[in-house]
Amino acid sequence: MREKVVVFTGAGVSAESGLRTFRDMGGYWREYAIEAVASPEGWKANPRAVLEFYNERRKAVLQASPNAAHTAIAALEERFDVVVITQNIDDLHERAGSTNVLHVHGEILKARSSVDPSLVYPLATAVIEMGQLCEQGSQLRPDVVWFGEAVRFMDEAAREFARASRVLTIGTSLSVYPAAGLVSKAKPAAEKVLVAPEIDRPPPGYRFFQGKAAAVVPHIARCWLEGRKPC
Repeated sequence: MREKVVVFTGAGVSAESGLRTFRDMGGYWREYAIEAVASPEGWKANPRAVLEFYNERRKAVLQASPNAAHTAIAALEERFDVVVITQNIDDLHERAGSTNVLHVHGEILKARSSVDPSLVYPLATAVIEMGQLCEQGSQLRPDVVWFGEAVRFMDEAAREFARASRVLTIGTSLSVYPAAGLVSKAKPAAEKVLVAPEIDRPPPGYRFFQGKAAAVVPHIARCWLEGRKPC
C-alpha cells in the first residue's frame, strides 16, 4: 500500500496562475459586498448580478493555466497515494494532472439547480444565463459554496487528514472556517509542512516554509519523491 499524502490548498496557489483572490489586498471583497454576490440572500435579491459576477470569474479560470506548484503536486502521485483537498473553485489541479481532488467550496465550472443541490451540471460554456433551468424548472446557479451554506466533503476530508503520513498545506491563510480547521486533524506523527508567503502563527506541529507556492512546492515534492526530507 502506498503512503498517503494530503495536499491542502488555498487561494495563494491559484493566485500564481493569475487568478485574483477574494480576501487579500486587491481581492474581490474590496470591490464587491460579500452578501451581494456570495450569499443566498444576494442570489434571491439579484440573481442576474450574481451570475454576471461568477461568469467573469469563470472566464478568468478558463484563461488561466496551472503553475509549477500544481504540476509538482500532481507529480507526487508517481510515488504516493495523494488526495488534494482544495478551497479553490477552479480546475487547475485537475488540469495539472491530479486525479483525486475534493473541492470543499464547490466548482465554478459547474452549475446546479437553485432548488435541488443534487442536480449538478458541467458547463459547456463560460456563462450561465438567466433562463437556463434545471430539469425541475429552477434557475441554474453556480455550483459554489456561498456564505451561510454548508462546506462540502468535511467528514471525508477530516478522515483523509487523519490517515495521512504526510500533509502539505499551501497558499492558505488558515482563516476561512470550517475548512481551516482541517489542519488540526492530522495525526501527531505525520510529517506536516506549511508553505505560504507569510503566516501569523503556523499550526502546532507544522514546519513552515516561507515563499510562493510555485517556487517552494516543487522543491518539497522533489525531496519527497527522492525519499528525502525537504530542507
